[in-house]
Amino acid sequence: MNFVNKPHKKDWIQYTQRPIINQTKLLGQVNKIFKDIQHHGDKALKKYSKLYDHLNIENFKISNNQLKNAYKSLNTPLIHAIQQAKCNIEKFHLAQIEKKNIIETTAGVTCWRESRAIDNVGFYIPGGTAPLFSTILMLGIPAQIANCKQIILCTPPNSSGTINPIILYTAHVVGIKNVFAIGGMQAIGAMTFGTESIPKVDKIFGPGNQYVTAAKQLALNYGVAIDMPAGPSELLIIADDTANPDFIAADLLSQAEHGPDSQVILVSNHKNIISQTMKSISQQLKNLPRYAIAENALKNSRALYLSSIEDCIEFSNLYAPEHLILALKNHRQHANNITNAGSVFLGNYSCESAGDYASGPNHTLPTNGFARNYSGVSLDSFVKKITFQNLTRAGLKNISKSIEMMAEAEQLMAHKNAVSIRLKK
Repeated sequence: MNFVNKPHKKDWIQYTQRPIINQTKLLGQVNKIFKDIQHHGDKALKKYSKLYDHLNIENFKISNNQLKNAYKSLNTPLIHAIQQAKCNIEKFHLAQIEKKNIIETTAGVTCWRESRAIDNVGFYIPGGTAPLFSTILMLGIPAQIANCKQIILCTPPNSSGTINPIILYTAHVVGIKNVFAIGGMQAIGAMTFGTESIPKVDKIFGPGNQYVTAAKQLALNYGVAIDMPAGPSELLIIADDTANPDFIAADLLSQAEHGPDSQVILVSNHKNIISQTMKSISQQLKNLPRYAIAENALKNSRALYLSSIEDCIEFSNLYAPEHLILALKNHRQHANNITNAGSVFLGNYSCESAGDYASGPNHTLPTNGFARNYSGVSLDSFVKKITFQNLTRAGLKNISKSIEMMAEAEQLMAHKNAVSIRLKK
């Protein structure tokens, strides 16, 4: 982890840079695979499963029996943990249901907005070195609350061609019936175009490596929406002298172990906190099974010593982190000044892992600085907002002069006539 001592504000921007991935070459490769899937469907999927996963897969669909019986491979405490997380995530997302609010903007003119579910949604769930079953809860629960008609889940099989039972169990728990054993770029392509066995979707959700991310970006060109632009996971911590260096180190490592291209940032106005945290990182790192992955991520990471907490917050807003921890004495007061972040964790006991699994808010969040203009996944991610309006004759008359005058000023006389003809009748 690189230490930076009081950088000048004009130089801050260079310390907000993420690890650079060359998307040009990736997009060319993804485009070739997409074209193949678009024209050859399942035949292309089987070819790429053999090429990338070294598997001969004849049937991508996971049977209902496999989903129902997956619990037999899991221990009871883990099942209870998943159920508790499910309960908290449901509570948080149920509270986001919007009530219809009819507004009379002028006498006789009523307007309102209603939510309608996106019909077909697709989830990509990584299943390699870290099977992210928790993401199934984060995506599946709001999708069910929104009443999406069809939910598709694609996840890569292991070397024996099977799916981790914890992924199957979690899918079953949230009511996902269409699970397919396919991963990588080809899974995104399948959901983009639809094949003989995998239905086309309207919107794709879920994390993935750089290939999956590039594929999701390309899906936009074919009229399929995505949850958000995404990149490697990231965490920024702002700490004062009341923070616990061991807690900070543990949180930084929890994000660093996601992947070698992850990035973690510590900013503090106390050098002693930084030095103690870096010592703790070295000690804790040795005991991690994903030691090599976390160590590589730390090479892309930084600890910045700044003059004040106000400067730390200003830097954080410039960086716009996916996850932000305020390990500060007056964390609620300082939270009012946070303008750019995916999800914020307040105080020394609000570890980022809580948000990843069981506290309730969604963990699918904008990365790579997109927290400046994107929100994390919520119930709103699975619905469209449709506006409605109803005008009586009197209501139309009350705003007719404004409509006619504005239409005439824009030289759109048919617009004006649409009002005039009604009033004349």
